Amino acid sequence: MAIPKAFISYSHDTQQHKKWVLELATRLRNNGIDAILDQFELQAGDDVPHFMETHLANSNKILMICTDRYVEKANKGEGGVGYEKMIITSNLLKHIDENKIIPIIRQNLTTEVPTFLKSKLYINFSKDDDFEYSYDELVRTIHSSPLFVKPPIGNNPFKPIEKEKLDGDIELLHRIIKGLVHFHDNVEFTPNSMDLANWLSISRTLIDIGIIKLIKLKYVIMYKNNDRIYLTDEGKVYAYENKLIKYK
Repeated sequence: MAIPKAFISYSHDTQQHKKWVLELATRLRNNGIDAILDQFELQAGDDVPHFMETHLANSNKILMICTDRYVEKANKGEGGVGYEKMIITSNLLKHIDENKIIPIIRQNLTTEVPTFLKSKLYINFSKDDDFEYSYDELVRTIHSSPLFVKPPIGNNPFKPIEKEKLDGDIELLHRIIKGLVHFHDNVEFTPNSMDLANWLSISRTLIDIGIIKLIKLKYVIMYKNNDRIYLTDEGKVYAYENKLIKYK
């Protein structure tokens, strides 16, 4: 699996903030993410616009660390932050997929993002006490490994399950029901599947298959202690309604 690449865009507000971003990038790299940060990549004399254009285009994710100062610069188009905004929102790099931008909130009392990111969900890193939760969400997002996976759709609990139909086997099942009616009305014992097979001159295997289907339909029951087969009340009603009972 390819290592995901994440470009980190931020403003150099203070040395403390630069240190926080550096530690975030280092930890991301330790967790299998190729974090691209100017503090790793650039030296005096390097071409900054080329660095931005190249990595903004080639990265799988763009992490925008939204401090108050960052938001201000982005909205006003100032400095490197403003240049990165121009690259993303202009036609310079049409192949940048805007869905790969993840706003990272790093503020005290607000959760502001640049105007062009207003519609995007963000991850809030403002509270240091919640850092681990936010970091876990960020890493899972970059690795496309969500904490909760959408479960499959189950059955509607209010929709009754349709009964198995007799279509295709109706002649066999009707003969079995007729046989059970015959034994019930004319013979002193309750049949098992072998008795039915002999009386109906049908394969024992077919009888067994038919009995299984009739049990699912609740038209017959079988007592396993003696393999005797009985018509249920539903089965008797079905036999009557379908004229499977002979009138004397």
